[in-house]
Amino acid sequence: MFLLSPANAGGERMALVLSARARFALARAVQGEGAPIGEVFRFASGLYFRGKLAYALAFARPPAGVPGALVIAPGAGLVPSDAPVRATDLRAFASIPVDAREPRFRAPLERDARLLAEAVGDEGEVVLLGSVASPKYVEPLLAILGARLLFPPDFVGRGDMSRGGLLLRAVRAGAELPYGPVAGAVLHGPRPPRLAPLRGARALDAPARPRRPDAARRRG
Repeated sequence: MFLLSPANAGGERMALVLSARARFALARAVQGEGAPIGEVFRFASGLYFRGKLAYALAFARPPAGVPGALVIAPGAGLVPSDAPVRATDLRAFASIPVDAREPRFRAPLERDARLLAEAVGDEGEVVLLGSVASPKYVEPLLAILGARLLFPPDFVGRGDMSRGGLLLRAVRAGAELPYGPVAGAVLHGPRPPRLAPLRGARALDAPARPRRPDAARRRG
C-alpha cells in the first residue's frame, strides 16, 4: 500500500485546471464530470507527483478490494488515486491547511488511517511517498499505523525533483526501492549525488515487470 503526499491545490498549475477559460482535456473534465485525483495532482505538481503515482501503481500489492495507491487529500482523508474530483473538490482542498493542528485536515486523515490499518492487518506495510521530516501528516499517520508505516530511506537529503526522478528510475528498472520504518528514522542527511538526466521518462506507461529488492526489506 502506498500513501501519496498531496500536491498544492492552491498553486499556479492548479489554477490553470480551474480556469473557466481553459480548454485542455483535463480542465474540461475537472469542470465537468470529474477527473482522477492522481492525474489532476500529477499535472499540478509535475515530476515529483508523477514519480509517486507511477511508482505506486507499479509496485502496490494491496489486499483484495483495497486500492494500492491512496492520495492524502486535505479535508477528504485518503482518496484512491483513480477517484474522480471536480472543481468544487479542488477548491475545498485548497481551503484547508495541510497541518496536523488543523482539525479539518486531521480528522478525515485519522478516520481513513484507522480503516486502512484494519484493512492491511498487523503484517501489512504502508509506504509513505512524501516528506517524513515534517509532522503535518506523519504525526497522525504514525500514531495509528505505528511500525507498519514505512518510507524509502533514499529520500533523505533529496529535494522533490530528485525524489521524483528516483521513483521514475525505479519504475523503469522494475526495481522496488528498499524501505525502512518512519518511527525512529533519520530524517535529515547530506544531499546525495545528483542523478543523471532521465531521458524518455514520458515513455513509462509500460514499465518493466516489478521485482523486489535483493536485500531483505526492513519491517517495523
